[in-house]
Amino acid sequence: MLTHLMAAIGVLGLLTVVPGPDMAVVTRRALLAGRGDALRTVGGIATGLLIWGALTVAGLAAVLAASPAAYLAVKLLGAAYLVFLGAQALWQHRRAAAAPAESVSRATGGGPWRTGLVSNVLNPKIAVFYTGLLPALAPPQLPAAWAMTLLVLLHTALTLAWLGSYVLLLSKAAPALHRPWVRRALGRTTGVALIGFGLVIATASG
Repeated sequence: MLTHLMAAIGVLGLLTVVPGPDMAVVTRRALLAGRGDALRTVGGIATGLLIWGALTVAGLAAVLAASPAAYLAVKLLGAAYLVFLGAQALWQHRRAAAAPAESVSRATGGGPWRTGLVSNVLNPKIAVFYTGLLPALAPPQLPAAWAMTLLVLLHTALTLAWLGSYVLLLSKAAPALHRPWVRRALGRTTGVALIGFGLVIATASG
């Protein structure tokens, strides 16, 4: 079972470090409001994973993944939310370059934990990932529900470790990131990335 788990951790780790909407959302929070807000956003993202995990174990995520209408509704809501965050980042980066983080943090589209939670809960790709890939990674020696729960907890822990480390790395680079031209460039890049991820999700066929 240990060999099976190590292989599963390797696959989950690779999927975790691939840049995606979560990293863009965290970057936006880190640039606009600092390390504390970014870490709380990571906490919201992790909570979203646990919610999807609970739905998967209960069988509800499979229903969503198999229902074209429900999947489309969640997909479009999630895409619209990412586009909203991206457009907001593009609008706010000018003020963010000159304003203190405390003043900017009040205008970042809601609390950091809620931002991470909503962006993750409205990502139906996680339902497909959990119902399609996780069963193939589950150790056969464990009951299905326990194996899925273990993998969800591992994925959540890896996400916390990766995004948390990323936030700490950004905070170490804070002196350089606080230069106005750097913040403007990163603000634009993050905004465009969020909008791009939203459009990709909205137009994806599966």
